Amino acid sequence: MTDSAPNPARTAWMVVALLFPVALLNYLDRQMLATMQKSMVEDIPSITNQEAWGDVLAAFKWTYAFLSPIGGFIADRFSRRRVIGFSLLAWSLVTYLTSYVTTMDQLVWARAAMGISEAFYIPAALALITDFHTTGTRSIAVGVHQTGIYLGQMLGGLAGYVADAPGYGWQWMFSTCGMVGVIYALPLLAALKNAPHRADAVPSASPAASLRELLFNRNFLLLVAYFTLPAIAGWVIRDWGPKILRDQFALEQGRAGMIAVFTVQIASLVGALLGGLLADRLMRRSLRGRIFASALGMVLFLPALFGVGHAPTITLAIVALAVFGLGWGFFDCNNMPILSQITRPEVRATGYGIMNLVSMTFGGLGDKGYGALRDRGVPIDYIFGVFAGIALLSIIVVLLIRPREN
Repeated sequence: MTDSAPNPARTAWMVVALLFPVALLNYLDRQMLATMQKSMVEDIPSITNQEAWGDVLAAFKWTYAFLSPIGGFIADRFSRRRVIGFSLLAWSLVTYLTSYVTTMDQLVWARAAMGISEAFYIPAALALITDFHTTGTRSIAVGVHQTGIYLGQMLGGLAGYVADAPGYGWQWMFSTCGMVGVIYALPLLAALKNAPHRADAVPSASPAASLRELLFNRNFLLLVAYFTLPAIAGWVIRDWGPKILRDQFALEQGRAGMIAVFTVQIASLVGALLGGLLADRLMRRSLRGRIFASALGMVLFLPALFGVGHAPTITLAIVALAVFGLGWGFFDCNNMPILSQITRPEVRATGYGIMNLVSMTFGGLGDKGYGALRDRGVPIDYIFGVFAGIALLSIIVVLLIRPREN
């Protein structure tokens, strides 16, 4: 390699660095809706109960879910960098326009449009990272990218304070985030590159052929189930966590949002980095190293979910949320690397899109169902007890996956 030749490792990490702000912006928007709920409900009187708010949350998830496989297939067949860049641009415009909604119907449509724009990002971004990062750094690279997600959610956790602040409000948050995204989209498109080996690659198969290849893959179906089951509880904690703390411990909106979001996301950030490093290290000893690291994270879900539902004090609730976040980080940084062990590169983004389809569909049902159950007086400890049982089932599912040699 000459001095002027590109350094593959440096290029691979540059891809992660460029995608980091995009992940942050994407998830900042998702989280700040939960932490600004009180202010938005007060300003939009057509949102009349918790189930109606669940409909708002579900509108994003279901649109995002159904379009994720399409976004993944386009990223597999065409340019990943262009899919990512145009997704950010569309997301930013929709975020800006959300600041002008005045009715529940408008908010539902805005969240659905947000789902359309974001459905194209994650499958393409994670596939691009695994294009550049081979087995030795794959989990930690994905883990670093996911820390952008957690930082975005932490910033979203402060949105409750902004919504309450005179002269700002929830509309200011949406318009500002939208403008920042538009500004970053153009330099991102100029700097981001596709992996060199994809330039001459044979285009992926037709949608039907890609679908058959994935759906007849036993390991892939197990991974879809594993990716989905914990996410039901995960989305309820993210979307309803601030309200759970407000109701359980009589906290104000800003403080409840900061505690719920910062606790989970700081712990998730630590978990993603530790889980990524552990998984890459375990891979030197076993082809199932990433599976073992992810299963360890799921073991942490069991006491955490039980604790969220039963915590008698705010201190114990914070401990339970922190343990949940740590386990989530182990889980989150290894899903795409495990997918990369059981599928060809030409269908990985499509595969992740299908995983999003199933996971987000059930996540939307979880959000709506949680609101409906709470409206009917079902105790929180019963609901989270069921979530803990689902986490136990998830451990069994992931251990059944048998990855192949790359």
